[in-house]
Amino acid sequence: MKEHKQFMLKAITLSKENLKTMDGGPFGCVIVRDGKVLSAESNTVTRDCDPTAHAEINAIRAAAKNIGKADLSGCIMYTSAEPCPMCLSAIYWSNIAEVYYGNTKRDAEWAGFGDEFITVQLQKKIEAQKITFSRIFASEAIKVFEEWVSSSAEMKDKIKDGSL
Repeated sequence: MKEHKQFMLKAITLSKENLKTMDGGPFGCVIVRDGKVLSAESNTVTRDCDPTAHAEINAIRAAAKNIGKADLSGCIMYTSAEPCPMCLSAIYWSNIAEVYYGNTKRDAEWAGFGDEFITVQLQKKIEAQKITFSRIFASEAIKVFEEWVSSSAEMKDKIKDGSL
């Protein structure tokens, strides 16, 4: 529990420091593996003019670069607030299986960082969402996926027979 406290307090400190710089909202995140900090980042949405530069996304990017791969299996995330839908998706994509957070979504809503509308939209079929989605050039697009599948199969065969 002492270790959890140390890393969580670091995430909270990062969120508080962001109030001084106003680089983004008051959010901080730390990613740890085997007791070692791989990344400690804050929200930089304003500084970077990047709506995806949430603390969790920044921390995932930095941790992945630090270890040289996108798979963060075995890592633990400590974040100052419950992750938004975008960050939650990135957590799943990066294979982080354990997350500790401070503020809840309700706390974030109270502070002006509500994202419930996104969750509501994501629960709808793509045709019913607020954003207009239109599928075009599907026959051309699928060719790239077909090539990917073929290349992946060839790569697996090379690994299997030892020629790679």
